[in-house]
Amino acid sequence: MSNKLFLHYQKTDIGTVGIAECGGCITHLFFEPGSLLPDAEILETMLISEAFRQLNSYLAGKLKRFSLPLSPPGTPFMQDVWNVLCTIPYGTTVTYKEIAAAVGNPLAVRAVGMANHRNTIPLFIPCHRVIGSDGTLTGYRGGLALKKHLLELEQSFR
Repeated sequence: MSNKLFLHYQKTDIGTVGIAECGGCITHLFFEPGSLLPDAEILETMLISEAFRQLNSYLAGKLKRFSLPLSPPGTPFMQDVWNVLCTIPYGTTVTYKEIAAAVGNPLAVRAVGMANHRNTIPLFIPCHRVIGSDGTLTGYRGGLALKKHLLELEQSFR
């Protein structure tokens, strides 16, 4: 498989989104229309096309679980956190503390927050489903309004 990086932008129900692929895996999702990756070729590959198909189906309430090969860059701890995030059921939320416990380090709440912050594939790795211990919405790469919208969307199609 090629290690060439491909990036494509498309309008969706939540605005213009960019999805990147490298080596046959999705590596990035951008909410900002001007985001670029160094050395990325602007091209819609078959995998990126499938990722947009699944994303649009999710946003329409028809898809509850993504089935895409994902490869976000990150440390082993971040990978562990992201793997746990992928197990959070559609329409539910968990706390950073619960994620820390699930990765075997209940005191690593801040590190879990940082792993969420560094998640390069939001939505496909559902970090929007993680909330504060008091039930408040906390940071999200796409903004708190989008996080709230996604959680409400999932609740309405549960």
